[in-house]
Amino acid sequence: MDDESTSPVAVSGEPNSLTGEWARVRAFVARPRLPDPVEPRPSRPVVALLRVFLLDLALMATLATIAAIVIASGIELPESSLANLAVTPGLIAAILIVAPVGEEIAFRGWLSGRKRDVLACVVFLGGMGATAWLGASDMTGAAIWSIAALIFTLGLTAILFWTARHRPSMRWFAGLFPLFYWLSTLAFACVHLFNFEEGALFVLLPLVLPQFVLGALLGYMRVTYGLGTSIALHALHNGTAMALVALATVTAS
Repeated sequence: MDDESTSPVAVSGEPNSLTGEWARVRAFVARPRLPDPVEPRPSRPVVALLRVFLLDLALMATLATIAAIVIASGIELPESSLANLAVTPGLIAAILIVAPVGEEIAFRGWLSGRKRDVLACVVFLGGMGATAWLGASDMTGAAIWSIAALIFTLGLTAILFWTARHRPSMRWFAGLFPLFYWLSTLAFACVHLFNFEEGALFVLLPLVLPQFVLGALLGYMRVTYGLGTSIALHALHNGTAMALVALATVTAS
């Protein structure tokens, strides 16, 4: 019989070590499923966030090493259109706040399979579309209406997510969860193809493999520990990437 004190996963089902968390991620990716409603929700999301962030760093370092080997072999890869953007407070806010919040709601907010979470995503996307339309309109008072639409959208979205947190998932959704999980992960990766202005599809697809891997980790965090943890992991990932690019720029100059 295994000694409980040496097991990477506690009796309650919560990983009690870094390797235990990573093993849980691996098991989830191999067989995606929504948590059983009767299972107690993990109680240490911050610890899990840091553990999965370390896994993210390890995986990204591995992919970066492979990319460096490919480049060293003489193969020229398309450059991202984001590489030459000037670092401004607005860009930093977009990378650290807007993108993590917006993309997590759009791609993974609904992955819980709860009705109100799905409704929250619809409200968010519709409201942000209305906000953008009003902001670009030349109608009188468009700016005020745009701000009002933004505040209303964010408020209603937050309320829906908050009130949905203890509700069960839809049964049919739980049965199709593996399909939804991989579709959301693939869609998240493919959206980042727009970061490249040129290049054949078969060349560009491997370049969004980091986003595919990240999407798989974010999906795990969303359904296991909640939407807030997937947003936080997304922000940590983006912040680390931005810091490394800034460091490389300074070193090169």
